[in-house]
Amino acid sequence: MEIVKSVNDWINSNIAWGPVMLVLIVGTGIYLSVRCGFLQFRRFGYMWKNTIGGLGKRAKVTDKGAISPFQAMTTALAATVGTGNIAGVAGAIALGGPGAVFWMWVSALFGMVTKYAEVVLAIKYRERNAKGEWVGGPMYYITKGLGKSWKWLAVVFSAFGALAAFGIGNCTQVNTIANAITAAIGAVTGSALTGSALTIAKLVIGVAVAAIVALVIIGGVKRIGSVTEKLVPFMSGLYIIGSLVIVFANIGSIGSVLGSIFQGAFNPQAVVGGVVGITILESMKRGVSRGVFSNEAGLGSAPMAHAAADTDSPVRQGLWGIFEVFMDTIIICTLTALTILMSGIIDGAAFSWGGKYGAELTAAAFTSVFGGGFASVFVAIAILLFAGSTILSWSLYGTRCAEYLLGEKVRIPYQVLFVLFIIVGATMDLSLAWDIADTLNGLMAIPNLVALLGLSGVVVQTTREYFADRKRSAPIPDQI
Repeated sequence: MEIVKSVNDWINSNIAWGPVMLVLIVGTGIYLSVRCGFLQFRRFGYMWKNTIGGLGKRAKVTDKGAISPFQAMTTALAATVGTGNIAGVAGAIALGGPGAVFWMWVSALFGMVTKYAEVVLAIKYRERNAKGEWVGGPMYYITKGLGKSWKWLAVVFSAFGALAAFGIGNCTQVNTIANAITAAIGAVTGSALTGSALTIAKLVIGVAVAAIVALVIIGGVKRIGSVTEKLVPFMSGLYIIGSLVIVFANIGSIGSVLGSIFQGAFNPQAVVGGVVGITILESMKRGVSRGVFSNEAGLGSAPMAHAAADTDSPVRQGLWGIFEVFMDTIIICTLTALTILMSGIIDGAAFSWGGKYGAELTAAAFTSVFGGGFASVFVAIAILLFAGSTILSWSLYGTRCAEYLLGEKVRIPYQVLFVLFIIVGATMDLSLAWDIADTLNGLMAIPNLVALLGLSGVVVQTTREYFADRKRSAPIPDQI
């Protein structure tokens, strides 16, 4: 296992999340932003009106092989609003200092256009499968946009995606759920679960989550969309309200916290007391990688959900991609960061810079206001909803990738294996799995980013044509 760990660490540090990858991800976002005229800023109001602002005017889905644009967005958002928002942000701060939050914002602001471009291309190059469903994503816009000579790149993406689904979208998620729930049980009862009791409890949790996931995914993309359109708004609203209570309870420290974020981005040593290892590059790496881990802009995963949308325009669906990144990182991840930094827990003796922290840090922030029992239960519920929804969406992504590689006959076997891995993931020590999942995420992004750069002209042209039509550029009631 040491050899596997060493190889994975080298790939992670030098290829998947090395300096070159950071430049490629952020650079692609900057390049697309410039070519699209900084669409995420100039058209933000228009985006808002034509996405979340039009929810009350939702039109009926007429395409039997599609889901609503809102369902497509919530399916994609269900995958992004996960443990990265709770555990990932905490880890980024601990390893990269408060400045990591700044770089997370930067990656999100430019990642909005990256996600927009992914969705535009997914709609433009999608096709019907044998069941009449719309399918699309990087593997399709690589082969149909770049040309068949690039099919090998689509195969590479699909292989990484099918494997990554078992890590980032499965084992690591259910493991976090099991750990959070068992910790909450210990906090409520006053007696932490240990030994066989802990193992049995995690096994029960794994089986329960696996059963629920199986019941949902058996209904395909329509049932997943139906569940996520109800689950995502509820869980996001619940977490936002809880986080705002922490923020307002410590509102007096907002100025100093924001100052530490901006100062830490360019001079982390001054903020964290000269802790060895936390440099500008480390702060940037942690912020960008956690930001991408959370909002998935550039990974190529979300387009597979958006491709199923019943929409008449690639641009109109692309606007949901902008909203998706905004909600995930700018709103939810920021609130997590503020609760941690404003609560004062990082000044305590139990915290040390450079340590590996996760959901327990976020739970400690909530404990500072709500008390241990309530905080543990609240965080456990949040993680259950966040991570559970992520599992649902990644079951779709993994299936789509596997189908592209091996045909539709692989759908059922892949989904059965996916469900079984949920049970395995709940009970295992996944420290190495987390690292491997992180690496596979980064490797997924490479083929997708190559395609985005190669097809940037198509994105620009499609965008210009859409907004050149003043009649269509006005909010349309039946857009959703």
